[in-house]
Amino acid sequence: MKRLLLFALTVFCVSARAQAVIPLPEYPRPQMVRPQWHNLNGQWNYAILEKDETYSSPDGQIMVPFAVESKLSGVQKQVGPEKALWYERSFTVPKQWKGKRVLLHFGAVDWQAEVWINGLEAGVHTGGYAPFSFDITDLLNKKGKQRLTVKVLDASDQSWQPRGKQVANPRTIWYTPVTGIWQTVWLEAVPETRIQSYLAVADIDKSSLSIHVDAEKLETGDIVKVELLDGELICSAEGPDVVLSVENPKLWSPSSPYLYNLDISILRKGKVVDKVTGYTAFRKISAKKDTDTFETSNGVPQGSLRMALNNEILFQFGPLDQGWWPDGLYTAPSDEALRFDIEKTKEWGFNMIRKHIKVEPARWYYWCDVLGIMVWQDMPCIADHSKTNNASRPEEVCAAQKNIWALNSFRGGTDCDVPDFWKKNFYKEWGEIIDCLKGFPCIVVWVPFNEGWGQFDTEDIVKFTKEKDPTRLVNEASGGNFHLSGDILDVHHYPEPRLNIFDRTKINVLGEYGGIGYLVKGHIWKPEGQNWGYSGLCKTTDELLSRYRLYAERLKTLIDIGCAAAVYTQTTDVELELNGLMTYDRLEKVDASAIRAINLEVIESQNSNWITNTGK
Repeated sequence: MKRLLLFALTVFCVSARAQAVIPLPEYPRPQMVRPQWHNLNGQWNYAILEKDETYSSPDGQIMVPFAVESKLSGVQKQVGPEKALWYERSFTVPKQWKGKRVLLHFGAVDWQAEVWINGLEAGVHTGGYAPFSFDITDLLNKKGKQRLTVKVLDASDQSWQPRGKQVANPRTIWYTPVTGIWQTVWLEAVPETRIQSYLAVADIDKSSLSIHVDAEKLETGDIVKVELLDGELICSAEGPDVVLSVENPKLWSPSSPYLYNLDISILRKGKVVDKVTGYTAFRKISAKKDTDTFETSNGVPQGSLRMALNNEILFQFGPLDQGWWPDGLYTAPSDEALRFDIEKTKEWGFNMIRKHIKVEPARWYYWCDVLGIMVWQDMPCIADHSKTNNASRPEEVCAAQKNIWALNSFRGGTDCDVPDFWKKNFYKEWGEIIDCLKGFPCIVVWVPFNEGWGQFDTEDIVKFTKEKDPTRLVNEASGGNFHLSGDILDVHHYPEPRLNIFDRTKINVLGEYGGIGYLVKGHIWKPEGQNWGYSGLCKTTDELLSRYRLYAERLKTLIDIGCAAAVYTQTTDVELELNGLMTYDRLEKVDASAIRAINLEVIESQNSNWITNTGK
């Protein structure tokens, strides 16, 4: 992996020297690196206007890529569904890009973005979590400055768009809305014939790696070449669809997160037309029986299904990670900060993170790959059951989301009455999210629904998810409204861990528990706010650690009867919610070594139990 990191660092440094100091200057797409790019983060003009009003002049300046509601944006204003947020800036195309196609990339814009170059429409994108791009070459002036304009509409929780925990009326587990550009905006120079994307899928049982390359405008005789490297060339093959055989491949795991480099090129008459560098890993996630007598004996099921990484049973244990920041909201203030949360999670002894109701920038998953942490990836919800937030919502939205959430039962749960247009949009956005993330080895579980929030047509969503990515487990409905169509039965229980329902035909997990609250003076979002924790607020850090240890002991008993994974709430405090192991501004509440010792005991307890039962 060293060669990729060094190359990427070189690209970052060249980019940084070529322009003024800007936020998040790092290369935004580490799985597919090209050397010619230009970061457009920094100060832009902005205006908040009536929805149908045309932009003419700015209200002021905004720091991109921070959402307009955030402190780091320099604005801190809410927009709402009746307004539009406008962005404007100019840029110049580097002279050395002459003869290349110019792509304009957006990491993510929440929610609808309409983009113009020099007054000509480049395109429209809907969806607040997936990257998108436009080929703007034919819209550019022949020389001089180019004008970029973006109009954003965002209804947040007052419609049916995927929006996660954003609400117009923040409180308890619901947070400040996020509108507009919240990930890096950048330009890229590419040739006419180019690599659009690739997907590498490892089969550790066959020691092989299947790679599909999506290339655009190939000409007769062009060769797509794929090379796998481990410091030096291991093997190569030609064609858009290849299978590479690797003798005794090094496997990726939290204890040994080994990554291989990939070079993908298009050759024409022996010359390189286009080339990208990336990486991949050999790893496998699956379900596995924990005894040799899993089948029924005298009508009583024996054994349980567990989660296996690389064919070895491993208890997955990690925090619920909301991914919010006090100054940047959805956007971490720096790449170092983005990495910090993952490093701290590893330091605590966890081996997994549940990314809760949010999607992160590509670099977050990159660091999970590099540092070695498994990820359960949630789909941002389109609704909730919060009556306190209904005052700002249209009546039809409130009525349609009054479905029943069956928390501890196989019966009684009902679907949301989601309009057909928004059902189709859910599939579109969930599909885009899976497509842009399924190349990251760290992701082991997809979670389309949580606690019945906007849940509909569960079996169809599971089928869609499996068709999009058959290599990972699907947790169909975390916390209730179970249909038993996925791989996992996921129970929530606060504050102490419990499994109130169980099914031996599924992998049984505790998808949320804990929430041990503790208020650290001087490190809270709103001193006058209604700060809270699921188990109340501890008075001392010793009390917090004592409860954490008690819950861990109870968790061990659940592991003995078949619990295969657990998610502790949560990594950090968020706004009024004080359930974190760290404060909102990332101050640790308890000693990391103490938490680590407890967590490692929990993880090892399943491994010891499985070895004892199987004699392995």
